[in-house]
Amino acid sequence: MDDLLTGYNFYSSGRNMEMITKIVDVLKKILEYDRQQPQPLFLRTTDSFIMNIARTVVEEKKKTFLIAITGESASGKTVFVDNTIKSCLKDANKQGYYTVVRQDDYYKDTSKELEEAGSYEELFKTGFSFDTPDVINLELMREHLLALKQGKAITSPRYDFVTCKSNPDGDVKNPAKIILTEGLYVLNEQIRDIIDVKVYVFTPLEVIKERWYRRAATRGKTGEAADLQFKDVNATAQKYIRPTYTIADVIINGLVSQEYISEITNMIFDSIRALF
Repeated sequence: MDDLLTGYNFYSSGRNMEMITKIVDVLKKILEYDRQQPQPLFLRTTDSFIMNIARTVVEEKKKTFLIAITGESASGKTVFVDNTIKSCLKDANKQGYYTVVRQDDYYKDTSKELEEAGSYEELFKTGFSFDTPDVINLELMREHLLALKQGKAITSPRYDFVTCKSNPDGDVKNPAKIILTEGLYVLNEQIRDIIDVKVYVFTPLEVIKERWYRRAATRGKTGEAADLQFKDVNATAQKYIRPTYTIADVIINGLVSQEYISEITNMIFDSIRALF
């Protein structure tokens, strides 16, 4: 897989255009197959996006690509990223192929606020929100993403969703050919100008609600605390997240199974590899 972007020498622009055309044709056939399924993975793509992907594979072999995946809380962003990595990069065992930066690691430390309030219920009653851009250190996240694109290693923080503590000595992330970042606000205006490919995961609200409550329980939020936070989650999504749907290059279906994500992404990468 590593040589998909780096291992080929093309001797003329005519040869490049021939390969680009073949890749576009392959991608269009896979997208047509996907459209015929009861639950397609791709809800929206553009011809210009398909052409840009094909041109990237053929011509921009040394470029580092920053791909951002956003969507509402519990929409399926992490599941999509994790399963795409497993299926698409399963044989890319060389170092430096991909790095994942998760926005959840960049929550600001609010353990003091939680301690002073005494409980999540009381904290939320003060009007505190975990679901606005202000509670995430987007400035540091942007700085780290740019450093990775420039070939520099970074140490991302690590956030504890139960205690609300942020540990600055988290995980070392090394520069890579593909940088995947996912989170609620990775298409926020503070970050989106450095993103190469913008992906939005769309999931119906009733499914999001069910998933969200299930996950909230694992983070110590149940009962009134969960109800208060989900009300805020829905309101802030309307204000900050849903509008980014319109600027995404690709809209992904958050209802598809993990198995189908693997099937389609394997089809894409295997078909492109077969052309070289």
